[in-house]
Amino acid sequence: GGIEGAKAAAEDVGGETTEFFARKARQHKIWVHGGSIYEKIPDSEKLYNTTLLMNPQGELAAVYRKIHLFDIEVPGGVSSKESDLIEGGRSVVTFGTDWGRMGLAICYDLRFPEIYRILALRGARVVFNPAGFALYTGRDHWETLIRARAIENQCYMICANQIGKKTAFQTLGRSVTVDPWGITTAAASDTEGVVMTRIDLDYVEKVRAELPSLANRKEDVYRDAWDDEEDEKEE
Repeated sequence: GGIEGAKAAAEDVGGETTEFFARKARQHKIWVHGGSIYEKIPDSEKLYNTTLLMNPQGELAAVYRKIHLFDIEVPGGVSSKESDLIEGGRSVVTFGTDWGRMGLAICYDLRFPEIYRILALRGARVVFNPAGFALYTGRDHWETLIRARAIENQCYMICANQIGKKTAFQTLGRSVTVDPWGITTAAASDTEGVVMTRIDLDYVEKVRAELPSLANRKEDVYRDAWDDEEDEKEE
């Protein structure tokens, strides 16, 4: 466990775990999204928290490195300084499929709506968001945040969460899928298991047409407000 355990488990993209997912993708002719692994960084003591996506030919179709690092101190609750171990990624990632564009995020990213808005504006209609959300925070925040990201970006959210004891804290579980209207369409019970759902991408377009909040955005106003804030800082 801990930092040393993570370093011992770390590998390169293209390593053992990548090959495992590639074999399964080829064997079953399916897309495989592989949660996340600790990825080695050349000439660094730190690691990336990296998600891998394989296409049905077993080829690596996308790689995303978690951007936001879980550095928090909750009195009597969860304490973490992920930046001691993890280097944050710098790229927002979408990928193309026969069904349109989809996007990737990981765990703590869920609390930062900027990523999901960028994914949606880049055409993502489905976002995959694996996590290790703790029981302490997740029982109040996990599903609410997922539904908010789905509603505000009018996309499907596919969110697998670990369950059980993970390092120093208990994880919540409760893997869910949420549709573009914010409705939870499938949820795991409080045990390890498999969740299945049906995705209707025509429904994404229907929701976006009928309640056009993405189209009603005011980018010029946001940009002006941001510029005003920067001016105030300089003063």
